[in-house]
Amino acid sequence: MTGIKEVSFIAKKITRKYSLCDSCLGRLFSKKLKVSSNRILGKKLKQNISIRKKCYICKNLFDNFSPYLELMQESSSSYSFSTFVVGAILKPSIIDRDDFIRSKYQLRGIDSVKTDITREISKQFARKTKKTFEFLDPDVTFTINMKEKTCHLRSKQISLQGRYNKIQRGFSQKQKSCENCEGKGCRVCDFHGLTIYDSVEGKISKFLFKKFGGTIAKFTWIGGEDKSSLVLGSGRPFFVRIQNPNKRKVRLPKTVTIDSIIITNCKIISHVPKKPLGFNSLIEMRIITEKEIKPYSLKNLKKLLTNPVFVYENSGKRSEKKIFKIKYKKISNNKFNLVINAEGGLPIKRFVKGDNVVPGISQTIENNCKCEEFDFREIKMITNN
Repeated sequence: MTGIKEVSFIAKKITRKYSLCDSCLGRLFSKKLKVSSNRILGKKLKQNISIRKKCYICKNLFDNFSPYLELMQESSSSYSFSTFVVGAILKPSIIDRDDFIRSKYQLRGIDSVKTDITREISKQFARKTKKTFEFLDPDVTFTINMKEKTCHLRSKQISLQGRYNKIQRGFSQKQKSCENCEGKGCRVCDFHGLTIYDSVEGKISKFLFKKFGGTIAKFTWIGGEDKSSLVLGSGRPFFVRIQNPNKRKVRLPKTVTIDSIIITNCKIISHVPKKPLGFNSLIEMRIITEKEIKPYSLKNLKKLLTNPVFVYENSGKRSEKKIFKIKYKKISNNKFNLVINAEGGLPIKRFVKGDNVVPGISQTIENNCKCEEFDFREIKMITNN
């Protein structure tokens, strides 16, 4: 016996002992017969069979998905999205009964009851909302808990890139995390991981939360600066990922000024680069010396152009940084300005002092130095890195 005859024989054998709904019965054989509708196949296989009891496997779950569709619409009412996927948490007893039937009658290579439930709910939700089911990379993921009759929605994160200028001193680059959750997100911080917004990170985060909604904003910085430093020129590049955004398509202005922070060219991108990006910085420093600056000692700074500067960390890690240009100007007997174009990641204050940075400014001019302030005139990304 092959094909429909074999299937009909097994179906009758099952239904003599177990009451199954059209969907559950059809699912057991639809792949074998290459039929698209489990319900239609199940109805056909049950011709002349009278079944009045609840479905042994699903307990007639397939008869009414309306309560779950309403939960999905309610949980997604504040989200804009085009594509979705549905997951489900079933009572273990349903899965156990499904496994039992498949095992007892040696039915292999068929979809589970859980797969069929999520597929049917997805079809009905798509028809109801005109949204598109997308398994691989959906905008939102619904998880329906059929044990507790709840629905949880998770929105796919969005990634953005932009630049910022800092035109006033006194703002830290990074924001202190919420003390209650240490940045993980809780009710105290409205799930943002931040309770105060008085830094570059805080001000940009607040702006993006207002535009996109969402919970935590995770930044990838291209270098960093001191609280007292300015960031001028075209600004410092940054990347940010917003978790669980409510909106996905937002028109952002080319320039946004928030207090003394100017955000420019902020736009949505497909993803944040995984590897560190190379960059060069044009940095202006105001340096104080312990002793009077000797005639011609500043000329020794040109030596820094010939060999790389070695940066040593407490962890034992060593890195090399190149300096491409140097310009200096003596201001007084123990103060001078220094402008360098250097490879990104050079720790400026340690470089001036010579603290595990060799050679440093202090060693080069043979005079203990301290960086009073430093500003970034320009930051340039290295595109071929």
